[in-house]
Amino acid sequence: MSEDLKCEDGACAVDYTQETPKPKTTVSLNKNYIAPVVGIFFLLLGIGIDFYDIPFFKAPIPLIWFGIIYIVVGGPIVLKAAKLIVKGNIYNEFVLMSVATLGAFVIGSYEEGVAVMLFYVVGELFQEAAVNKAKRSIEALLKVQVEEVSVLENGNLISMHPKDVEIGQIIQAKPGQKIALDGALVSDYATLNTAALTGESAPDTKEKGETVLAGMLNLNTLIEIKTTSKYEDTKLSKILKLVQEAVGRKAKTQLLISRLAKIYTPIVFWLAIALLIIPYFFLGEAYQFQMWLERALIFLVISCPCALVISIPLGYFGGIGAGSRNGILFKGSNFLDLMTKVDTVVMDKTGTLTKGVFEVQEVVSITLDKNELVELVATLERNSTHPIAEAIVKYADLENASLTASEVEEISGHGMKGKIGKYEVLAGNLKLLEKFNIQYDEQLKSNTETIVVIAINGKYEGYITIADTIKDDAKEAISALHRIKKITEIVMLSGDKQLVVDKIANQLGIDKAIGGLLPEEKINEVEKLKKQGRIVAFVGDGINDAPVITLSDVGLAMGGLGSDAAIETADVVIQTDQPSKIATAIHIGNATNKIIWQNIILALGVKVLVLTLGAMGMATLWEAVIADVGVALLAIFNAVRIQRMTWS
Repeated sequence: MSEDLKCEDGACAVDYTQETPKPKTTVSLNKNYIAPVVGIFFLLLGIGIDFYDIPFFKAPIPLIWFGIIYIVVGGPIVLKAAKLIVKGNIYNEFVLMSVATLGAFVIGSYEEGVAVMLFYVVGELFQEAAVNKAKRSIEALLKVQVEEVSVLENGNLISMHPKDVEIGQIIQAKPGQKIALDGALVSDYATLNTAALTGESAPDTKEKGETVLAGMLNLNTLIEIKTTSKYEDTKLSKILKLVQEAVGRKAKTQLLISRLAKIYTPIVFWLAIALLIIPYFFLGEAYQFQMWLERALIFLVISCPCALVISIPLGYFGGIGAGSRNGILFKGSNFLDLMTKVDTVVMDKTGTLTKGVFEVQEVVSITLDKNELVELVATLERNSTHPIAEAIVKYADLENASLTASEVEEISGHGMKGKIGKYEVLAGNLKLLEKFNIQYDEQLKSNTETIVVIAINGKYEGYITIADTIKDDAKEAISALHRIKKITEIVMLSGDKQLVVDKIANQLGIDKAIGGLLPEEKINEVEKLKKQGRIVAFVGDGINDAPVITLSDVGLAMGGLGSDAAIETADVVIQTDQPSKIATAIHIGNATNKIIWQNIILALGVKVLVLTLGAMGMATLWEAVIADVGVALLAIFNAVRIQRMTWS
């Protein structure tokens, strides 16, 4: 039987925090199935012999025959029940099953006693298999961690555990190897499979100096990486820690069922005893002990709450697993429930809906060729470390350019000035041109974009538009949220200019956009929504978003590029940095919730029906065991369905 089943105060539940046992051999894997298979064979054989009234099968042979089968199949259950009774834990499913089946032997219903125990054991094996499958879907993440890494020291390669590597050391990864630690790429380029971290199978090409993360798979050539974090501080280690902690956080529904089981089990135990004893005082001489004992035993068998206490946490665990496979980490089953209640989604702009990286959007030139203008400006701007300057240099791709800038001067708060060949180049904001008394198009003052205006030899020559690029799936993300009936409003909060925020909101179809906000003002906006009775999910990525993420009913963080502060305070982490995963997270929460309540209604409905029939003498032990095991198996199969669902 599964040792992952914990029993406390009358309630039994799966301990999902334990590591899934890994079988050493195929024989050990199948050993648990030998006793039930043999038991079924000899049970059916015994029933057949008894049915055809074969002469040798007379008392005490049937007792010995079925007794041996019972000991082989049910011995471990009875032994576990005895251990729990010694510890003072009487009200649990092991005791219920042991009392019911041994009681069946007392009244001479040997076949029924063996059948009840046999089907219970088979049900336990199905439960164990389902639990282990759910565990493996998440524990597969653990295999991503590397146990050994090659470190370059004084020209020599040394193998060591990643825990022993210091920040700043150079490590190598061969083709087909996983990267062991976060770091900056030292090699010129690398092609990596990031599926373990992001769920995306498309190869990702990194260039020298770019960040690579532990768990990424090197695809092509030998690469070198300069480590930037210790083993325990890598993004991967933090993700795995989040997954492991998630299992311990239980949803209200799950906690409610556990609490009910603690009350429910002793109640039905004493009701069964009452069903055996009370009729005696009303029926007198007409009282038949064996008949009422059988009814009490039926009551005990069907009352076992295992279908609920096993399938419900399994359903939540399946939801967490489904999220992990789609690049979404739920930090607890309670957040799966909360996702179903969200009616307002509030988002940060930069890094959430946009890439958070400046890119050249447009080049406007008056007299020069656009490519020539870009090359001149980039030659000047590569002397600056400003993000806007870096965006222009990247766009120009000056690898084969022969131009150089001289007399370069960076004018604080204005821009750059320098000489390139026969040209004196100014590149910066409008204040730079005003400083040098250069006339320009007045319409530029009303431009909502970030622009770099350019003057050549004292004359206005044009401008380059720089903007943060909207993520590829941002529009579909907003459309998907609008299609969810529960979502009534989508809001974007940003520290950027209102004109810029409005433009992006119109492009994406966002209901409401507020710009020019400081971090504390974002908090005020979320508080206003909560005072209106809204259930708010906030999605952000930066350190400045951490307080709002904490305040919201459900906080979501972009986990790929997001800050550690945002990720650690969030309830749900989107590893892929894709805003479209917000709707996926809600869909997974809804599907999990639906399955959980299907199981609750099914289990309670069937149990109430058969309990009533059993008490009235209209159900035998056969019906009881089929109803109990059948409901448990149906609930389990229903719970594991979520692991096979796909999310568009």
